[in-house]
Order: sequence, then structure tokens, then C-alpha cells
Amino acid sequence: MSELVPEPRPKPAVPMKPMSINSNLLGYIGIDTIIEQMRKKTMKTGFDFNIMVVGQSGLGKSTLVNTLFKSQVSRKASSWNREEKIPKTVEIKAIGHVIEEGGVKMKLTVIDTPGFGDQINNENCWEPIEKYINEQYEKFLKEEVNIARKKRIPDTRVHCCLYFISPTGHSLRPLDLEFMKHLSKVVNIIPVIAKADTMTLEEKSEFKQRVRKELEVNGIEFYPQKEFDEDLEDKTENDKIRQESMPFAVVGSDKEYQVNGKRVLGRKTPWGIIEVENLNHCEFALLRDFVIRTHLQDLKEVTHNIHYETYRAKRLNDNGGLPPGEGLLGTVLPPVPATPCPTAE
Repeated sequence: MSELVPEPRPKPAVPMKPMSINSNLLGYIGIDTIIEQMRKKTMKTGFDFNIMVVGQSGLGKSTLVNTLFKSQVSRKASSWNREEKIPKTVEIKAIGHVIEEGGVKMKLTVIDTPGFGDQINNENCWEPIEKYINEQYEKFLKEEVNIARKKRIPDTRVHCCLYFISPTGHSLRPLDLEFMKHLSKVVNIIPVIAKADTMTLEEKSEFKQRVRKELEVNGIEFYPQKEFDEDLEDKTENDKIRQESMPFAVVGSDKEYQVNGKRVLGRKTPWGIIEVENLNHCEFALLRDFVIRTHLQDLKEVTHNIHYETYRAKRLNDNGGLPPGEGLLGTVLPPVPATPCPTAE
């Protein structure tokens, strides 16, 4: 008997390299107008940005978010009353607003987590937050797999999570480490040291270094994550943020005071005004520029391309762990019509 020779596998097609064309074109084409086209479309449709704030009560989360967007956008500003009690379990409360600046509309959703870290036993209190984040991915995926899906899928996914660290000056609490260890895998976490005006400059610098070291030792990746740097320029810019700015030591205030003839946001103390946007006083301006002016679009892209894709791939791979007869994500599929067998002539 002759030996069976396996058929050679076809070689994968090698994509052709794009040919470089001399930039001295024979005439104007108009390629450069694409940026203006995108700008006009964004101006018409607007965009979504969903920010979550997590931390113990009394760290100024609501005030900081109001300061960040220079509006009364927090849960407390919208519906809170002073008699409201601290919830016995972690609750998730989302408040939506439309902010417009320079003709650009942003649908901002602020997600608050009252009750986090306020109990005697805080074991696994991060679970409702992780559940909420995953539910938003699930909601988006359900819309995405619909046959007749919406032209623009509503985006409720959490793009950014500001995690508020208590300004103890010592070290992170086990709860801080536990939360960030679990949640950094599903959402962009930006750690901030709250009420930084309670520390001296030396204490603040030492605490920032200690927090960075503890996060590194515990293998906790905060945003911007090293592996997502796209090029050398990104890496250089983000390395500076990771090594110098993080965690941002901030002060929030929605009250204005007169300083040297100018109206400034600040906190009044017996020894003077702490100016929120003065870099000599705190790092609020760095946080604002980072979240809104330089990295907002990247926060959305990392959410979609990394965190959501990781969730989506897992769900598609598991098929949702649903019993037979049900399709993806619990939708009942119609029976597939049987293909008739060819009859012998």
C-alpha cells in the first residue's frame, strides 16, 4: 500500500503593503476635510460620557464632580436631602444631564455608590458595583446582537471610575486594594486622594509615592494602563502621568471667592483661600485636564475596545450559559428549517 501524503496547507494570503504616493498631488482632493466632517457630525449628535464615583461618605465625591463639570450634576445636587440615611448596603444611583459648551452637547451620567465602605463589615461590598458595570456591558451587547438594531445604541457603559482614597497619610486600606484589584479588570479606574488640603506638601508627596508603590506591589493597573499605550508619544505622556501625577491629590469646591480681584473656586480657611484650580494648592486642574481635555475620548475607546470586548468575547464564548433552546443572551431563537435531502434520481 502506498503511503498517504498529507495535502499541503494553503499559505495564508499576505496583505499587500500600501504604496506610498508622492505627497505632491496633481490637485486638491479634499482628504483634509474629514476632520471637519467628523466635527460637524459630533456637534449634531453629541456624545455620551458616563463617570462613576466610589468612596466612603464624607470624602467630597459629589462636590468634586460638580467642580469638575462646573455644574450641579451630582446625585446630592439633584435629589439629596440632609435627612437621607446612609444605606445599609451599597446602592447604585445614576443621574443624567445634558451639558453644552461651544455648541457641543455631552450627555453626562454620574453614577454614585452611596453606602460603599460605610458599614462595619465591608466584605465584598465591591460586588454590587462590579455587577452594575457588567449589566451595562450586557445591555449594550443585547442591543448589538439584535437583527434590527438601533442606528445608535444607547451607551450606558461606565467609561471612568474615580476612586476616592481617604487622606490618611499612612497607607491604603485593605478595602481600597480589594476594590481596585477586582474592578481594574472591568473598568478604567483613576485613583484620587480626596480632601488633599488636610495634608502638608511633604505628607502629600510621601502619601502619593506610597500609594503608587502599594498599587504596584499588589499588581493593580489603573488608567492609563501601560499595555494600552499605542505609540512612543502615548507612552512618554502616560508614563509622566503614571509616575508623577497619579493618584491626583485634589480639593473640590463649588463656592466662589474673590482673590486678587478675580472670582475663583475655593475653600475658605482661617489662614486663607485654597484655590481649587491653582496647581500650587492642589492637583484638581491636572485631574480635570486629564479626564476631560486630553483623555476623554481614550477613556471611551479603552472601555469599548478592551473592557467591553473582553466581556463580549467571554459571553459569546460561553453563549451566556443558557439552557438548550435559547439563543444568545436569553433570546429564544426560531426553529431552523430543515434542509431537504436530495433524492436519488
